[in-house]
Amino acid sequence: MRFRNLLRSLGPGLLWAGAAIGVSHLVQSTRAGAIYGFQLVILILLINLFKYPFFEFGPRYASSTGESLLHGYKRLGKGALILYLILTITTMFTLQAAITVVTAGLFSTVFPGAFSTVTWTIIILGIATLIVSIGKYSLLDKVIKFIIILLAISTIIAVVSAFTKGFNPNPEYIRNFNWEFSDIALLIAIAGWMPSAIDISVWHSFWSIAKRKEGKHIPTVKESLFDFNVGYIGTAILSLGFLSLGALVMYGSGESFSNSGTTFAGQLISLFTSSLGSWSYIFIAIAALATMSSTTLTCLDAYPRVLKPATELLIPNLKKNDNDNWNWLSWFWLGILLTGTMIIITFFLKGMSFQVDLATTLSFLTAPILGYLNLKVVTSNNMPLENQPGMWLKILSWIGLIILTGFGIYYIVWKLFLL
Repeated sequence: MRFRNLLRSLGPGLLWAGAAIGVSHLVQSTRAGAIYGFQLVILILLINLFKYPFFEFGPRYASSTGESLLHGYKRLGKGALILYLILTITTMFTLQAAITVVTAGLFSTVFPGAFSTVTWTIIILGIATLIVSIGKYSLLDKVIKFIIILLAISTIIAVVSAFTKGFNPNPEYIRNFNWEFSDIALLIAIAGWMPSAIDISVWHSFWSIAKRKEGKHIPTVKESLFDFNVGYIGTAILSLGFLSLGALVMYGSGESFSNSGTTFAGQLISLFTSSLGSWSYIFIAIAALATMSSTTLTCLDAYPRVLKPATELLIPNLKKNDNDNWNWLSWFWLGILLTGTMIIITFFLKGMSFQVDLATTLSFLTAPILGYLNLKVVTSNNMPLENQPGMWLKILSWIGLIILTGFGIYYIVWKLFLL
């Protein structure tokens, strides 16, 4: 019965993984392997370790209190909630734009000559908006589970196949990680969404509550954390899988990933087909398209669903009906998100790599602030003492905050004064 309950509790953690596995894995992890080989394996594992507590606090708080992290921020004071809103609005346009551009690049590759990248972007966002407006948590939950399994199986098989062909980089094209500013800047860009932006911890708390409202099974705190750990560990393993593909196929080859989203998408798919054979193209293309489409959809769904209650918490008069999950305020924030995303893609897009690195770097720089807020929430008086994080998790949190803050300050000072 206990094992059955663990299976029933699965959902929010896999949905979190579906949001996390996207640009951070298909683009950033693969680029890390192609540029540095296996040199960043330990660093990527450490990044996953140091950011772990701040993501774990989302389901921990939601399953313990029955409310989202947003309500926890409000309990800390309006200032904390306003700070979250500012950080979210500051980063959401670049995040959505980066994800959508990569998705559009994949569609342009799989369906060459059909539409331009901008047209694909409009089509993708249009379909996603339609799904978001009529979709429900349970449907999103089922779709994400299938996509993750498909991508995981494809990646594992491709990595094993690539390993059988050996690792023989040409010394003439080898690049070492020397802790210079250019290396650290790229590491920060990778770490920003590794395994994802800490903003998603708030989304996870909402998904955990949605799981509880389904009524089929209300997970305990331990079951919710089990669900989260399955998703978190899975994303970490897949990040190493994509890094391995980049290292085994491209590192030391003299080739590099293109800054064009369409060209990059073709190179990404060829990483798999070069390991598995041309017969696998259709399966890999479907897996990649499904992965990025799900990430685009999940983010487009999450922002208005989080910004709506955040606004209502700040301005209680806006809240008309407790059961109204999607109202004019949701449409307002969705319209703001779509408008800002299209403006960035249409007028400020300087290439896929630039867009992705900008979005991930912004997420890295805001990570210590959101991480600290999450730590304050789960150690507050509102959190049941028996469900508060243990000493090791608190220590890991402070180590993570110190490291993230230190690298963030270094990056800002170098950018502003030393370049």
